[in-house]
Amino acid sequence: MSAATSTMTKRFDCRDAFATTLESLAERDERIVVVVNDSVGSSKVGGFAKRWPHRLINVGIAEQNMIGVAAGLANGGKIPFVCGAACFLTGRALEQIKADLAYSRANVKLCGMASGVAYGELGPTHHSIEDYGWLRVMGQIGIVVPSDPWETSEAVKAVAASEGPVFVRVSRMAVPALEHGDHSFTIGKAEVMRDGKDVAIIANGVMVHRALDAAAALAKEGIEARVISMASLAPLDETTILEAAATGGIVTVEEHSVRGGLGGAVAEVLAAKMPCRMRLLGFPGFLPTGSAEFLMEHYGLTAEGIAAAARELAAAR
Repeated sequence: MSAATSTMTKRFDCRDAFATTLESLAERDERIVVVVNDSVGSSKVGGFAKRWPHRLINVGIAEQNMIGVAAGLANGGKIPFVCGAACFLTGRALEQIKADLAYSRANVKLCGMASGVAYGELGPTHHSIEDYGWLRVMGQIGIVVPSDPWETSEAVKAVAASEGPVFVRVSRMAVPALEHGDHSFTIGKAEVMRDGKDVAIIANGVMVHRALDAAAALAKEGIEARVISMASLAPLDETTILEAAATGGIVTVEEHSVRGGLGGAVAEVLAAKMPCRMRLLGFPGFLPTGSAEFLMEHYGLTAEGIAAAARELAAAR
């Protein structure tokens, strides 16, 4: 297990890794098609459209129709990657996702772009901080939240090879490339990014590098914090969660509401099998308008805020 940190200064837009990997897969598999809602540019699938114009369907701003079209394509043997802003993809088309994809187990890959608070200045209508919650309760939809370019690329490969509906959450917020110990990605398996015995921090998406920075700061104080990248939210790696509970305290960190998301999923496992002290870091509900960085700082989703929560739990052992 590596003692990774996110101290690298260069940062990357994971949508680039998503687009490059999708094109690479499409070269080898003609079943892969893309369905968008006037989101070619924001999803960075312009290169795909130029190479295979007949394999990209733009339904316009019609998210419910987009899901129906994708379900039909899947029923015809295609593998549709449905790309759109996460807030609209999951919110406007929730009933169609429920009935056409989850209930029918259609082989459709939902790609929620600019997720979380990436569209911060556009306000609560464009924030996507509920998507884990309303997709997770369906049970039949996989949920994958990669943390960096490598994990994004591997996640796209994994969901393309899997059968059934999966939601991949891709942010446009730049993140550093992280160190991954064994360089393998499996849906349903978490990765321990840094080992530690005093407290555990479970994060996903753009919060993982912040969790690693928090652990690095805590190490200078003599506190050994385990950092876990829970990229697969559904299915969930219960074994790694229970191993983390042995530290005596778990902090969950997510770019999502504290209701129904990563923290709730971890708490459900612990309540049934190994109760321990927890702190759930995330958003309380509808947020004010402001930049993504402002919102993160305002609600304590920073390395300093994560370290403070972990320090509190470690001290209570």
